[in-house]
Amino acid sequence: MTVREAEEGSHPQGWAVRGLLLPTTLVTLLEQGLWRHPGAKRLQDVIPWFRDPLMFPGTLDRMRFENESMDLFADDAPLSQLFRVTRGSRADRAVDLPWLDAERAVFIAVNRDPGADVALALDYRTDLADPRVVASDFWTTPSQCSWRLVAPTFTHFLTVLHLNRPGAAALGGTLG
Repeated sequence: MTVREAEEGSHPQGWAVRGLLLPTTLVTLLEQGLWRHPGAKRLQDVIPWFRDPLMFPGTLDRMRFENESMDLFADDAPLSQLFRVTRGSRADRAVDLPWLDAERAVFIAVNRDPGADVALALDYRTDLADPRVVASDFWTTPSQCSWRLVAPTFTHFLTVLHLNRPGAAALGGTLG
């Protein structure tokens, strides 16, 4: 699906972050107040290497705010190397994992604790309508972040976290 096809489709207008349209299912969860942390146990089952607690931005404005740091990471050379975030348009070759392309990504969950600098992101390099989900990994190699695949699509991510069922997010459990 191209950006134009996504824009011309039935996607709710105005639901873009960093110029990228959020998946319709995420828009629905945000509109219904159901984009919430699914519970530490569920996240640990899906992302076993991930150790820091996350916060799931519950509104579009909060999600936009949490994404403001991505430009800083991509545009500052030392931070770009540390966080492995760059701009695909400036690269001399294709940008793929373990790097994140700031022009094709949106943070959907971020560190709950200040300074932890960890995140889950939609990675639109694979599909504009149903992007893959990736997570930062500072635990395997603590001196440098690597972005690792969590789910091949956002739809799959919702399924494995049991967030695609009505009321499931409300039953998520404690923050972890």
